[in-house]
Amino acid sequence: MNDEAFQKSIRKLLKTVGVTTQQEIEKAVQLALEEGRLKGDEALPASVRVQITALDLNLTFEEDITLE
Repeated sequence: MNDEAFQKSIRKLLKTVGVTTQQEIEKAVQLALEEGRLKGDEALPASVRVQITALDLNLTFEEDITLE
């Protein structure tokens, strides 16, 4: 196994997930605010799941996204 390639691949995945997820959450919150579904002072429970089937790895992270 090439440790450098392995680490680089993990970082690339996490960066892609992080950037894309943040952009999509920002768009969804903005739309919900515009449509009146959110007031702007909520805490939104969120969860993120990481799954690698070949490794039988399932991780779930839960955290609130606060708007104020």
